[in-house]
Amino acid sequence: MEAPRERSLNIMRKNIPIVLQLQPLLRACWGLACAVVITGSLLPAASAPIRMLSKLGINDKIEHFGAYAVLALLPTVHERWPRLSLLLLLMLLLGVALEFAQLYSPGRAFEIGDMVADATGLLAGFLCGLPLRNFAMGTALPAGLRSKTD
Repeated sequence: MEAPRERSLNIMRKNIPIVLQLQPLLRACWGLACAVVITGSLLPAASAPIRMLSKLGINDKIEHFGAYAVLALLPTVHERWPRLSLLLLLMLLLGVALEFAQLYSPGRAFEIGDMVADATGLLAGFLCGLPLRNFAMGTALPAGLRSKTD
């Protein structure tokens, strides 16, 4: 078995993009973001975190949009396409499921507009993540747009 230092040197020698080297950290950040979104979506309206958030005066649709944009952006940057497609679908279903779950959270309400904001945020996060993905993976342009000399 390789020592950690030797393993990291071997990774650098193989020209593995840094974003793939950081994949465990990025996945952990994404998991934390999911936990925050799930918790925030299910907390009762009278809870301290929700009351503090409402004092900021940010429209709840903007909050939904931003939260789901982050949830889509993080995996778009580093996950491979099959897994990314699955995660985006699961996040869309999560948004719908959490909206239905709010029916059982005191002071919270089901709103189709929130689901639209979630889906729009997912799309925006995905689209914003694509250029970052290409840069981080070392492909500034998709293969079909690169010249034969690149």
